[in-house]
Amino acid sequence: MNRRKVLTWSAAGLGTAIAVPAGGFGILYSTYRTDTFDDVDFDNELTVPPLAESTVKNGVRHFELDIQTGTTAFKPGGKTDTWGVNGSYLGPTVRLRRGEDASFSVRNHLDEDTTVHWHGAHLPAAVDGGPHQSIAPGDTWEAEWTADQNAATLWYHPHPHGRTARHVYRGLAGMLLIDDDISDALPLPHRYGIDDVPLIVQDRTFSSDNQFEEDSSFMNTSGIMGDEILVNGTYGPYFSVTTKKARLRLLNASNSRVYNFGFSDDRSFQLIATDGGLRSKPLPTERIALSPGERAEIIVDFKEDETVDLRSFPAELGYGFPFQRFNGMDDRFDILRFKAADSLDDSPELPATLVDMPDLNADNPTTTREFDLHGMNQINNKTMDMQRIDFGVRVDTTEVWTVRNRVPFLHNFHVHDVQFQVIDVDGAAPPEHLRGWKDTIALEPDLPYRLAMRFTDYTDPDLPYMYHCHILRHEDMGMMGQFVVLGDNEDVGTVPMN
Repeated sequence: MNRRKVLTWSAAGLGTAIAVPAGGFGILYSTYRTDTFDDVDFDNELTVPPLAESTVKNGVRHFELDIQTGTTAFKPGGKTDTWGVNGSYLGPTVRLRRGEDASFSVRNHLDEDTTVHWHGAHLPAAVDGGPHQSIAPGDTWEAEWTADQNAATLWYHPHPHGRTARHVYRGLAGMLLIDDDISDALPLPHRYGIDDVPLIVQDRTFSSDNQFEEDSSFMNTSGIMGDEILVNGTYGPYFSVTTKKARLRLLNASNSRVYNFGFSDDRSFQLIATDGGLRSKPLPTERIALSPGERAEIIVDFKEDETVDLRSFPAELGYGFPFQRFNGMDDRFDILRFKAADSLDDSPELPATLVDMPDLNADNPTTTREFDLHGMNQINNKTMDMQRIDFGVRVDTTEVWTVRNRVPFLHNFHVHDVQFQVIDVDGAAPPEHLRGWKDTIALEPDLPYRLAMRFTDYTDPDLPYMYHCHILRHEDMGMMGQFVVLGDNEDVGTVPMN
C-alpha cells in the first residue's frame, strides 16, 4: 500500500498500539511500504536539462546562474510552487573540460540566504559553496576556479547551514559534467541527451493541491521521504531510445532515500563510473544502489522495438527490523520507461579496460583518523559549529580515514574537495561496485570503512571544507564537521565571521 494512503489512517493503528502494542505496531509495519511497480503511467517525455549557456573571455568560460522561485506543472491540476536555477525547477547542466578556467556569477533572487556547492569538485575552499559562502537575498556571488580533475559526473546544490534539506527539496540542483581527453578517446556514448543521458532522480510527496509536502516522513529517522518519483523534474517519464547502447548518468538527488537501480526484466548492465569518474574496467551487474548524493554511470544495451522500465528495488544495506522498512529500503518504484525505436543506430563495443587507477599509497599514509557517526546529529560526539575547525590536513599528503555508522539506521558520508578510494570494509576488500573514485558512501551499521584520500593544490588555514552525512536532515541537524588544508608552514587558523 502507498505510504501516503497509510498515513491517512495510521493514527488508528497507533491507537490500537496503546492497548495492544504488538497488534498496532504490526498493522503499521505491515502497511508501511510504498510499491509503484506496474502502477505508473509513463506518458510524459523525459525532460533533458539544457546545457548551461556560457561565454568565453580571456580564456575563462563564464556562466550566469539565477536562483529563483517559480511554479512547475508536474501533474494534472494546479502547478507546484518550486525553486530553480535559470528556470522554475532544477538547473541547467554545467559542462567543463579538464584544464578549463571557469567563472560563475550566481544571483540569489530568493528572500533568504542560500549557497551553491559544487558537489564532488576539486577547488579552493573559498569557492566550494559551502555554508561559509552564503549569498544574501539580492546579492551576487562570484566564483572562479579551474576544472582540474578526471572526467566525471558531479552535481551542484545549495549548502546553507541548517536549511540544505528544504532548499534541495524545493528544486535547487543540477548536473556538473567534467570532460577530459582520456574519456573522449574511449568508445563511449557521448551525445548529450541522445545516447548520453543525465538522470536526476528525486522522490516527492504531493499534497491534494499539488504542493510539495515538506514534513519529515512518519516513523522515519532520515527526514523527508516521498512516495512518487521525478526524473529531471518529469513525472511519469519515458525516454525514446534511438541507439543500441545508452550511457545513463544516475544521480540520487533525493534528501534521504536509497535507490537500488535495476531493470524490469533484470537485464545486466555495465557500471563504468562512480562519483569521481571512470572505473578501471566495466563491471557487469543487475543492480546498483545509490544513497543520497551518490552517482553512477552505466551502459545499457537495447534492442529494436522493445520497452523496459528502470526500477528501484528493495535495498540490502544491513539495516534490520524495523529500520529497514521505516527508512524506505523495502520500497519499490517504477522510475523511467525506455521505448526503443524499430530501428536503432549502431553503438561501438565497450572496451575491456577504461582508465588506470592511481595508487594512493594507502599502506603508508601520512595520517590516520577515525570518525564515528552517532544518533542523527553527531560525528565523534560533536555537532557542527560554524566557527570550529575540527582539524587541519597537510597539502600533498595521503590520509586514511576510518568511518563507522554507530546506529542501526541509515547514514552515509561525504567529503568535500577530494575523491577517495575505499581500501576495505570491515577488514575485507571492498565490493566491486565500490572500487572506483568516490566522494560519498553509504555506511552499513557498525562496519568500519577505510577511505584513502590525497589532499593537493589548494590551501587555506581559515576557510574550511566540510565532511558530513549526506542524509540532508542529519546534515542540517549538525552531523557535519570542518577541516582545512594547510601549506607547509601554516597552522589551523580561525574561521572568519560571515
